[in-house]
Amino acid sequence: MPKLVLITGATSGFGEACARLFAKEGFNLILTGRRKDRLDQLSKFLKDETGVEVTTVVFDVRDKQEVEEKLEALSPDLKNVDILINNAGLSLGLDPINQGSTDDWDIMIDTNVKGLLYVTRVVSNWMVPHKQGHIINLGSIAGKETYLNGNVYCATKYAVDSLSKAMRIDLLQHNIRVTAIHPGAAETEFSEVRFKGDKSRAKSVYDGFEPLVAVDIAEAIWFVVSRPAHVNINEMIIMPSAQANTTHLKRA
Repeated sequence: MPKLVLITGATSGFGEACARLFAKEGFNLILTGRRKDRLDQLSKFLKDETGVEVTTVVFDVRDKQEVEEKLEALSPDLKNVDILINNAGLSLGLDPINQGSTDDWDIMIDTNVKGLLYVTRVVSNWMVPHKQGHIINLGSIAGKETYLNGNVYCATKYAVDSLSKAMRIDLLQHNIRVTAIHPGAAETEFSEVRFKGDKSRAKSVYDGFEPLVAVDIAEAIWFVVSRPAHVNINEMIIMPSAQANTTHLKRA
């Protein structure tokens, strides 16, 4: 019987790349996101191309009630989730702490931390009775090394790193594996979202070097989940060759 993976934030970037790769590997999918049109388009493509079963669930991870209601409304067979990929997340703004937008702070905290928790609480309770499962949390190099004006975004990714370690301890008795994936500079919609649609400014982030792309992270996640049951990769930090840490890049 094909395994089942649930991916949050599957409408773009790492989430979409994971959906494509896991479908190619024969996994059935539950894809979640806020943009129904993109979910529908991706779902149709993957079904046509690979023949896997794809279920889409539209919700915003920030809305605890919606998360719980939409996920618990799934049929019992769709609650046999083998892998949860907590991918939904974002950054907004790049301002010093004294000039930051509190609205942006709320969105980042509610999405990157609370949203991850809301989904994890539901899905981990599906895994516990089966005494197996694997949870992948998308962190960031920003959760390992703070950078200028990164403040609240960095704090949320530090939280993801800490929560991943805590989950690993709490869920150990249930044979549920937990992995944190920490990418460096990756060219997705990340910077465009951060700069609120300013494509020119977003593009300049990657000038002069070759960044990671979404499939690089999807392939790393595939490696992690395809290890034998007795192996857990606690975390991976994945950087472009031109990046040493959050502040040191080799640009042409």
